[in-house]
Amino acid sequence: MKKIILPIVVLLLVSCQQNKIGYVDNVKLMDGFQEKIDVEAKFKTKVEAMTKKRDSISQAFQLELQQFQAKAQKMSQKSAQEEYALLQQRGQFVGNQLQQEEQQLQKTSQTEMDSLVSKVKREIKAYGEANGFTYILGGGDGGSVLYGKDGQDLTDEVLKILNDKYKN
Repeated sequence: MKKIILPIVVLLLVSCQQNKIGYVDNVKLMDGFQEKIDVEAKFKTKVEAMTKKRDSISQAFQLELQQFQAKAQKMSQKSAQEEYALLQQRGQFVGNQLQQEEQQLQKTSQTEMDSLVSKVKREIKAYGEANGFTYILGGGDGGSVLYGKDGQDLTDEVLKILNDKYKN
């Protein structure tokens, strides 16, 4: 009799401690997160401004190069070579400056996006702890959930919390 009761008690204890599992669609969550949308828009504006600046400087440099070529025909070969070398150095300097600015913009953008991802992860963890979840899995492109019942999809709930907190 004891041999039968012990497995039944163990089964009851195990069944009472079932894990609560949910998942979020990472892509849907990030695409709907207003703060991410705003950060992307801000950096898109900065990239467009950087592109205009680069194009403007490039056009001015091309014009200066054309003017030099017309002027170089009237100069001695040595003077033309010296002035051309200076022109090349200045062009490289300006090009390097623009490249550094672009790299800094990319670095800043990546830092902000990494910060957003961390914020989303913290919010998912807080949601899971507050609602008694043992696991919350990530779905979407590259996610670990291949199938999940709609009732276990927490994406919209977490997205609402994130956007509400961002508004405030």
